[in-house]
Formats: sequence, structure tokens, C-alpha cells
Amino acid sequence: MKTVYFVRHGQSKGNVEPVFQVADSPLTAEGKRQAQLIARRCAKLPIEVIIASTQLRAKETAEIITGKTGTLLEFSDLFRERRKPSALNGKSFSDPAANALNEQWVKSLLDEGPRAGDGENFADVALRAGKALDFLLKRPEDEILVVTHGVFMRYIVARAMYGEELTGRDFSKLAQSMVMENTGITVLRHDAPVNILAWGELAPWQLWVWNDHAHLG
Repeated sequence: MKTVYFVRHGQSKGNVEPVFQVADSPLTAEGKRQAQLIARRCAKLPIEVIIASTQLRAKETAEIITGKTGTLLEFSDLFRERRKPSALNGKSFSDPAANALNEQWVKSLLDEGPRAGDGENFADVALRAGKALDFLLKRPEDEILVVTHGVFMRYIVARAMYGEELTGRDFSKLAQSMVMENTGITVLRHDAPVNILAWGELAPWQLWVWNDHAHLG
């Protein structure tokens, strides 16, 4: 059995400012505090390696965690947040042109419209989520912690549930209900030993925990 613990990064500067977040937004003081709290929790887990997104807010979170756990830390672009159109970076939420572009981008992420500028669309992110899951399966470790991002984590869980059959409509229904706290922990297990289920065979990936943030109080 393989167990993967996904942690969303701590609160970033881009999470609290009224602008479209830039790619390398750093953690706030509160984000660093949150990272310290999840680090204490992770120190009690049997994790063998930490893999983090290459974006600054995730890197800073992962470095705080590994400082507490002493676990080997690696970085991978597979776990970056979905890429927004570069024309949005740093633009105010009150900018009409930026809002129009963002609306087009959101539709493209649900497979409801054309690509928005140079931003990723549904097909891009769903494919990357599949590659991320395959990457984790091929790792030799049985207990892995991944520091990633809120929206991309939703894609990973959706892809784990639906596989290659995932559609934009499926993702839209899930994403509207799957809220996520900074440093919330989500757990996926692969081929977990369980009793036979009344409704049929267990799926290869199982969502064991979603957005557990008890450490935040």
C-alpha cells in the first residue's frame, strides 16, 4: 500500500492581497506560523520523503516541515499550481480587463471555453495531475508527503477518483464543494487493504482524508 499526504502551502502574500497572485508569492508571517503547526504534526507521521512544488510559497512551507522532520526534501514542477495567464499576474481584482480574462481562464479550466492567453486549461492540468499520480506510484517510498497548492490538489483528487475519464463537468461539481484551508492535510491511499465493500470493488486510489486542519485550532 502507498500513502500520500498532501499539504497545501501556508498562507501566502498573494492569498490576502486584492490582486491576482504572482507565481512566486512568499509566505506571510501567518503562513509561516501555519507551516510550523503542520510541521509538528508531520513529525509524527512515518513519511520517507517530502516532495514540494517549485513555487516559493510551497518551497518555504516544505523547508519549515523538513526542518522539523529531518526528512529528505525534493522539488518537482509536477506539483505547481495551475498556471494562470501571465497577463493576470499582480493585476488588481478591480481591473475590468483582468476580470474578463480571469473569467475566460476559469471557463477554460472547466473545459467550457477556449484557452485564455498562455494559461493552462482543463486538458493541461488534468493531464499533469495524472502524471503526478503516476510519478508518485513509481516512487520506491510507501509514505510520501507532497506540499502543493489548493486548486491543483482538487485536480489530483478528481483525477484519482475519475482517472482518464475525468471531465470538466465532473471537476466543476467536485471543486465547488471541496474547500481547502492553508496547510490542510489530505490523504490518498493506493491499493489499501480493506474489507469487501457492499457496492463493489474498491477503486485503486482512495480518498482517506480531506482538508484536515485540526492543527490550526
